Amino acid sequence: MTPEETERRERARARRSWPIESHALGDEPSDDLSDVTTGEVRLSMMWELSRRAWLLSGRPLPDYNRRSAPGRVTRTGR
Repeated sequence: MTPEETERRERARARRSWPIESHALGDEPSDDLSDVTTGEVRLSMMWELSRRAWLLSGRPLPDYNRRSAPGRVTRTGR
């Protein structure tokens, strides 16, 4: 067996443990994670996605205190 074949088999063996699910088109599960995660976990997931997006942009991660954070309050129902 060549080194390439050995490597290919090792990669195939590693892929067998990947957590993959298969669903028919239209029968995919919902993207709503609220039944299987806590708000804290979802916030942590969002922080990781935001951090990675900033890194991919090539721009430095903003560093300011909460009071100086940009934002706007919009009041509804008036």
